[in-house]
Amino acid sequence: MFGIMDGIKLGAGVLAGLAIYHLYAVTIGYPSAAREARAGYVLLAEKTASDAKAAEMERQRNAAAQATEEHRKRLEAAQAAEQAAKDTLEQEISSYERQLSEKNRACAVTAADRDWLLRH
Repeated sequence: MFGIMDGIKLGAGVLAGLAIYHLYAVTIGYPSAAREARAGYVLLAEKTASDAKAAEMERQRNAAAQATEEHRKRLEAAQAAEQAAKDTLEQEISSYERQLSEKNRACAVTAADRDWLLRH
């Protein structure tokens, strides 16, 4: 079936194939080493991405907290200004009523008028 020459050719072919694979592995790199290096890179890339995502979430949380605090301060200032305006209006109304009573004149402002002034 197989002769000696066929065995020698087969052996030479196997040796040539191994030599070519060895040259490929040495010049290009061993595929298993490349897979391990890529696996390590993937883990590193995933870790870096998750760290960046966590940092971004923390930044957003801090920005939201700061915006909420600023909004609260503005709301308090607006409420204080509104209360001051109401107090000023009350003082002006009472001053006007006092001026009218000093001149012995009656105030034609009713409770409904007063409420309308307070709302507007």
